[in-house]
Amino acid sequence: MLIAGPCVIESEEMAHQTARDLKEITDRMGVPFIYKSSYDKANRTSIHSPRGPGLEEGLKILERVKLAVGVPIISDVHTPQEVSAAAQVLDVLQVPAFLCRQTDLLIACGKTGKPVNVKKGQFLSPKDVKSIVKKVESTGNTDVMVTERGTTFGYQNLVVDFRAFPIMRKSLPGDDNKTPLPQEDHPAVIFDATHSVQLPGAGDGITGGERQFIPYLARGAVSVGIDGLFMEVHPDPPAALCDATNQWRQSDLESILGELIDLDALAKEWERKE
Repeated sequence: MLIAGPCVIESEEMAHQTARDLKEITDRMGVPFIYKSSYDKANRTSIHSPRGPGLEEGLKILERVKLAVGVPIISDVHTPQEVSAAAQVLDVLQVPAFLCRQTDLLIACGKTGKPVNVKKGQFLSPKDVKSIVKKVESTGNTDVMVTERGTTFGYQNLVVDFRAFPIMRKSLPGDDNKTPLPQEDHPAVIFDATHSVQLPGAGDGITGGERQFIPYLARGAVSVGIDGLFMEVHPDPPAALCDATNQWRQSDLESILGELIDLDALAKEWERKE
């Protein structure tokens, strides 16, 4: 599964075009696809950074994209108060990493009955994720995804601990954290290959990034074993309104997906032999 799209809604025309282009690529390659773009980026580094069109107008744009292109939609929700409106349009609700422990937000998302993708905070160990999952599942909603997006390593740097993927995929919902569950019983584990190369706050008032390392981290995660990939993709990343240094160029998507599909097949074969 691929979750992909520009970081933020920059215009309705661009949203439609990128969704169509990404759907065409993923259809051709046989990869299930969810379109991602944020209607509001509430955690920008600077007060002057563009945030997007906002809740009301942003949801209208995403709804029109969904109907016109025929793709499921995911976007960030930041407060319990906006969840109800967002759930009327979004197919998957996404909780940003900085908010991953906010109980009221997680419960509000769970109560919608929609799938919930929680970004693992840069400050959390993979074993702590089970508490997040329990909060969502306390509503009776067991359709939970957890996304790894790097761990804080000193100031202005992130690293990816590849041990996190088997820990999150095989941990019991209880407290022993030892016995692997059957594959179908674990929360889906996603790897965010683009935010994991961020250099937070390292761009003189904006977040920096090292886009050149995206393929290496993506290959590593797929080889270890994941259920899906998250990538912010833009037609012209240096011109993007946010995350210009770590979004992946749309024209380069097909080649990297081809590599990852081959690796995924090998990883699943290795899992069957374990």
